[in-house]
Amino acid sequence: MAQITVTNWFGNVVSHPQVVVEANSTQEIMAILKDPVKYPSPVRAVGSNHSNPPCGVADGGTLIKMANMNKIVSITDQSVTAQGGALYYDIAHELEKHQLQFYVNTEIGSLSVGSAACAGTKDASFFGEYGQVGSYITEVEMVLPSGDILEVDESQPELLQQVRSSYGLFGIVTAATFRVRPILPMAVHHETFQIADFIKQLPQLWARNESMMYYIFPFEDLITVEFRKYNPGASGPPNRICWPLRNYMWATAGPKFCYQVETDIADKTIRYGVINNFCALWRFKLENIVSSDYTIATDQMIHYPPVSDDSRYTFSLWAFPEEMYPTVLPAFVQFSKDYYQQKGYRTNMLNVGYRISKDQQSLLSYSYDGNVMTVDPISTFNPGWQDFLNAYNDFCCGMGGKPLMNQTPQLTRAQVQKGLGDRVKQFAAIRSKYDPGNRLLNSYFQDLLAD
Repeated sequence: MAQITVTNWFGNVVSHPQVVVEANSTQEIMAILKDPVKYPSPVRAVGSNHSNPPCGVADGGTLIKMANMNKIVSITDQSVTAQGGALYYDIAHELEKHQLQFYVNTEIGSLSVGSAACAGTKDASFFGEYGQVGSYITEVEMVLPSGDILEVDESQPELLQQVRSSYGLFGIVTAATFRVRPILPMAVHHETFQIADFIKQLPQLWARNESMMYYIFPFEDLITVEFRKYNPGASGPPNRICWPLRNYMWATAGPKFCYQVETDIADKTIRYGVINNFCALWRFKLENIVSSDYTIATDQMIHYPPVSDDSRYTFSLWAFPEEMYPTVLPAFVQFSKDYYQQKGYRTNMLNVGYRISKDQQSLLSYSYDGNVMTVDPISTFNPGWQDFLNAYNDFCCGMGGKPLMNQTPQLTRAQVQKGLGDRVKQFAAIRSKYDPGNRLLNSYFQDLLAD
């Protein structure tokens, strides 16, 4: 049998399934799971396949592509239900026609419903709200490894909590329901701080009760903070320009420029001088153009192309208790400088981060124990990125960080268990009850969840 090769969206995670199926219905998925001869294990399902770690790898097994199952099933004034392959971006724009929006309008609009329902996401939390998409999932339909249907809703809070972090290991999500709200005007502005000044001002910045996402520039000792808040008193037409500009710079022009600079300029001093100048331009645009008292939250989302090109980028994430961040952030800045001096490598894009509220809606939530702030390096996968990630993972784990199994590449079992503690063992025990024959368990999760 000819070898089948499938990659994640970026192209750096490679899978060699024996069978690939483009599912069109729940019944097809039921039939697949009931026939281990024709459809060997492990069985994994993917939407846009944006995960950086090998969550969707199905070496020697069966890969189910969910993109054809993309229908919006129903919309009410409080919820939307869609099939597992529907994209968050498409649903958000349909909701807008009904004067509705999601609670969490995450940047990666290519997020599929199935992934949103059972995997981790990130977005800076608004005051009094969660920052993880799955926390607003109220009902999930999935096909179990046996081929049977399981429906879980808010009448089963403990099970729903487990499903929200099941990573497709309990069953394959075929539909999910999200809580939604009426559209609210949203204000945004950016401020740049010296790292030391930012650390001093953190208590006052938290007290603003605004969402905080930020861009970290370790080689310039600067951080630019994006503050967002709902602004129901806003009047006049909304600004529909500033978010598309941010998205174009962030998701298209930025990575493409940095990739080209990395490719064309051999001298590191000149290369990173050019990139530092680009980052200065980026800060200027954020501070002076991506600012408005009235924007639409849906406009934050980016619809990435189905097949990546030379504007693609990759990233990682570790989250830290916010009370530790005054120690973590300057340590990360120094770590980045030391690594460049010792190894000659630095990421060729900026770094980002988010403040995310305490959230126990998911069993493996990285903010389960309290508010967190993250450090997320970004790269076009320039040479040395993978070695850097190993060192970065060691640094973050040593600083008490918590990883995300679908957005923190190159994790070790020890790092996951240290970061997420006894909840990993609890999750592994629950998983084995739903899938005693390991029908859905690939080698990546088998290693991370082992005792």
